[in-house]
Amino acid sequence: MKTSKDPNYCQRVTADDGALGEQYLREFQDNEKTIPTILTTSQKLSTGVDARNIRNIVLMRPINSMIEFKQIIGRGTRLYDGKDYFTIYDFVKAHHHFSDPEWDGEPIEPEPEQPVPPPSPKGLSEPPGTGFGPTARPQRIKVELADGKARTIQHMMATSFWHPDGTPMSAQQFLEMLFGALPEFFKDEAELRALWSAPDTRARLLQGLAEKGFGKDQMAEMQRVIDAEKSDLFDVLAHVAYALPTLTREERAAKAKVEISTHFNSKQQVFLAFVLSHYVRVGVEELDREKLRPLLLLKYHNAIADAVADLGRPEEIGNVFAGFQKYLYIRKRPDSARPLLSLGVLSNSNRIHRRLDRLSCGLLTY
Repeated sequence: MKTSKDPNYCQRVTADDGALGEQYLREFQDNEKTIPTILTTSQKLSTGVDARNIRNIVLMRPINSMIEFKQIIGRGTRLYDGKDYFTIYDFVKAHHHFSDPEWDGEPIEPEPEQPVPPPSPKGLSEPPGTGFGPTARPQRIKVELADGKARTIQHMMATSFWHPDGTPMSAQQFLEMLFGALPEFFKDEAELRALWSAPDTRARLLQGLAEKGFGKDQMAEMQRVIDAEKSDLFDVLAHVAYALPTLTREERAAKAKVEISTHFNSKQQVFLAFVLSHYVRVGVEELDREKLRPLLLLKYHNAIADAVADLGRPEEIGNVFAGFQKYLYIRKRPDSARPLLSLGVLSNSNRIHRRLDRLSCGLLTY
């Protein structure tokens, strides 16, 4: 870590600092000088300051204007000998502006390739305008982890991931770290599904992940990186750990409703459909135990007595709320394990016999 005893190593420059502040700014812009090395400011980065050797920009306040964001980033894009890149330290999630179409407009389709004419016999140069058009920048990249399977992530120039020592890391580095840490929490896919299916064990798993540096914000960012913002956090863990395809929360809810219809009475089904609508819209946090009471109050218009009348005693309601959640994460039965014939669907015995005759050995698998 670099240290300095110079009192001017870091200086503040604002409109209130007057002539002294302007002096610090001029010295900071002078590439022959190394002091001051750091300037703290509120608005100077969004004005026409030309300091070509800026290597780091630290964002500590929200930036709500795209114009201001462009101006700030523009301070780092100035060219200077030996400066190949600059780093943005973003503590306010301003990097989302990079995803805004206003940043650089909608993606431009690649121009069709133009044939390159053969060289002129006289060695004349090619006329202007020939050659190949620009190619589109890759938007997604594949990362192969230690299990030999590839995960696809968005190619991101910005990052919200940080090492324990405070230095930034790429999305790929975070993905690799998460992959390496997950075996500490569950040994296989079945255990992950079991832990995630109950509110209490899910909460303990999330707490353990947070203590290892994989907290709520980081996991939400990983959702975005693997293009699973409409999915459950379970899908993030299952995809990273076992390369499983992700499902949206809406798809999970639709599957769960089929099971709910056979395991709960009509009034319970109505309440659970209400819970699932919040799950789809907000996320898995709507299934936490502490969300049960607010959901009941919302559904029954602050009349808990009506909820008890419909759903049973409080402990029964709690069991229903916790018990249905396993149906969101139950593993889909593979096609090979499905029945070859469902006798309950066919009422005509002749149709049944014809179907049986077509089976090679008369075997039915259930």
